Amino acid sequence: MSEADSPRSLLETFENPYPNRDYVMETVCPEFTSVCPKTGQPDFGTLIITYIPDQVCFELKSLKLYLQSYRNVGAFYEDVTNRIMDDLVAVTDPRWLELRAEFTPRGGISSTITVSHHKAGNEE
Repeated sequence: MSEADSPRSLLETFENPYPNRDYVMETVCPEFTSVCPKTGQPDFGTLIITYIPDQVCFELKSLKLYLQSYRNVGAFYEDVTNRIMDDLVAVTDPRWLELRAEFTPRGGISSTITVSHHKAGNEE
């Protein structure tokens, strides 16, 4: 898959209006869907993206379109969560970012995957 065809290419950014200040942005995406690669059944979840931007922030409409691109992607929870994290970090290069993916129960079991990124020199 070429970079232009990658879902990452859907993500757009804008300049951080306060790049000299640490502030926390939290974005909640309650309608995330992907597909279980074993069963082909849809997976539903809520993504909570919390980050301290550096020079740029992600634009919300592009984030929505990017997340919608996963609707027909077969991936385990751990894989899809880490893919999204990698793409957000690659596009925004934040000081800190945490992605919490809370998937709805299936067969009486729910899963939450949490991944985080700390920019070198900004470890907490």
